[in-house]
Amino acid sequence: MPEEKEKRTYQKFVPVFDEENRPFWEATKRHELFVQRCRECGFLQFHPRAVCAKCLSSNVQWVKSAGKGKIYTYTVTYQNPTRGFRDSLPYILAYVDLDEGVKMLANVVDCKPEEVKIGMPVEAVFADVTPEVTLVNFRPAR
Repeated sequence: MPEEKEKRTYQKFVPVFDEENRPFWEATKRHELFVQRCRECGFLQFHPRAVCAKCLSSNVQWVKSAGKGKIYTYTVTYQNPTRGFRDSLPYILAYVDLDEGVKMLANVVDCKPEEVKIGMPVEAVFADVTPEVTLVNFRPAR
């Protein structure tokens, strides 16, 4: 009888969906990245909000991002005793300056810590971590 692999559950924290961010998480589930644009002043923003961070208009819309950008800044974590995270060491956490002009905090994957550089071109990739949650990561652009 073949040995069954132990089913592992996702050990890290998952986002809490609310009225403001639900469209973002629904898009990531489809492996699409969206940011918000104000219909009044044109300001692009990320993280999701009910109002424009520039003019405070509630007339914001979701627009698709190309999912491409550059590393703005980053850190490499070598120690983290928290469940789930300790199994991923070392990991890279970066602010990515998307081509649309907004910054997004995310993990950088498929990249050795010594290879990540400020200004490095990256592209979005999606990780289906639970049946409900898909996270956005970035990898070096191909």
